[in-house]
Amino acid sequence: MAKQDYNLDTVLMDFSSNGHRAAWTVRNAVEGVQIFGGIGSGKTSGSGRTLALKYLAEGFGGLVLTAKHDEKQQWQEYCRITGRSGDLIIVEPDGTNHFNFLEYESAAAGKKSLTMNIVQVLKTVINAGQDKSGATQSDDSFWQGAMDMLLANTIDLCLLAYGKVTVQLLYEIAQAAPKRIAAQQPAATTVSKDAKAGSKDTKIPEDPFRLAYRLAMEKTALRVAAWKAKLSPEDIGKIKNNHEFTRLASDALPDVRTMGFINNFFTDTYRNIAEKTRSIIDFNLLGFLNNLLRDPVYSLFCRYSSNFTPEDSLKGKIILISLPVKDYHKVGRDAQIMFKYIWQRAMERRRITENGLPVFLWADESQTFLHEHDAVYQATARSSRIATVYISQNLPNYFAALGGKDGDYRVKGFLGTLGTKIFHANADIETNNYASALIGQDFFKKENHSRTVSGEFSTTKSHSWELQSIMRPEKFVTLKTGPGNKGMVEGVMHVQGKQLTKNSNFKNVSFNQHYITRKK
Repeated sequence: MAKQDYNLDTVLMDFSSNGHRAAWTVRNAVEGVQIFGGIGSGKTSGSGRTLALKYLAEGFGGLVLTAKHDEKQQWQEYCRITGRSGDLIIVEPDGTNHFNFLEYESAAAGKKSLTMNIVQVLKTVINAGQDKSGATQSDDSFWQGAMDMLLANTIDLCLLAYGKVTVQLLYEIAQAAPKRIAAQQPAATTVSKDAKAGSKDTKIPEDPFRLAYRLAMEKTALRVAAWKAKLSPEDIGKIKNNHEFTRLASDALPDVRTMGFINNFFTDTYRNIAEKTRSIIDFNLLGFLNNLLRDPVYSLFCRYSSNFTPEDSLKGKIILISLPVKDYHKVGRDAQIMFKYIWQRAMERRRITENGLPVFLWADESQTFLHEHDAVYQATARSSRIATVYISQNLPNYFAALGGKDGDYRVKGFLGTLGTKIFHANADIETNNYASALIGQDFFKKENHSRTVSGEFSTTKSHSWELQSIMRPEKFVTLKTGPGNKGMVEGVMHVQGKQLTKNSNFKNVSFNQHYITRKK
């Protein structure tokens, strides 16, 4: 059961020593944690395990994303140790838990903002899969705008024709959208005074687009007819022509205006885009939707009604998406990024005054699950009480995931939103330089000696102060790992705004790979 009020000063780890009080609290946890460490450094089994057990013991709900196939068993063990097995919701192929993201977005958003909410979800996942190695189309506003318009108009057509949105309908309509080489073109959207529906073209078989378009036109025409029936003869007499009638109908009925946008987009704008340009846009959208239509993703996130939602985390549930990227590759990655983004938005909507329970977002191999809005969400995670824990080997992993134009600023800006950094043994130069620079510099006393022999031997001693790195980059290579150290691994912990020792906000910390916490 979720706690309605929660003390953010609850101590999770105590580093007090020599009379200096230093506690790492829930308040620090919701400021975010980034863990770096090379292969075998103990980043997952050391500091990662400790934090996971601490969060579970405190009753946090959360979301766990999986990159490796053993993470499900790992979290089952964590929940067993902390008495939280009953709170674990495992989303996996052939399992009993399902989440219909379109059904959920429809209920959460309401009809007015449904289209753009779905656009944002789909576009975020599609963009996360783009190559960020350079200035590609993902950096070009044209490609972003074209994708937005295609998604929005396809969703709107789906809603007008069928009153609902499904992945199957989106895929079929987008795939059959008119092309430049096609002769057929839907009728114009000018509505006559009689508001008659367009007749069905029996000569050309109706593909999914033409069928949806006809149904949307017919339903729109019926709404116009109903609206017209309420007009007085005097009002009708004042209408000079069909163009003015359509304008008035558009003002009175949003569906008429929407239908006009759909018609203009598919029969003019999109239809006449250069073939090569259009093929790239189609490939990005249809490729993604095609993956959603394939199992196990289709059964888990599209086919059945939801029997759990992101809000279950606010009740203390731990949602684990068991589609490890090592096994399911891009399909598993895309599905998890999609749920992560929806989950983040849900956690941002919650009211802390009604439910103050902290929740955690957990991602090992975190570079795999990043999307373009992560920095924005992480910047406000503290006020939403989201305790993010991202675990990765090194900085270059993030540069590869968030690269492109201004990639260096994106990565370092994103890392700046995570208040606690833990650095384990690492052989990556760039990561070690970053850690050294983060810890900072100080003045160190340097002894100078000089000797002279002029008749007799003499020695002169002096000293000077030099500004040097407090912890040299090469020191991180020597941090202890588990093998040979009885399961104890070393990490350098840096916390913004908190002195872990008397004069510094960093500390060498040992983590036990066999740590077991108490049950709450």
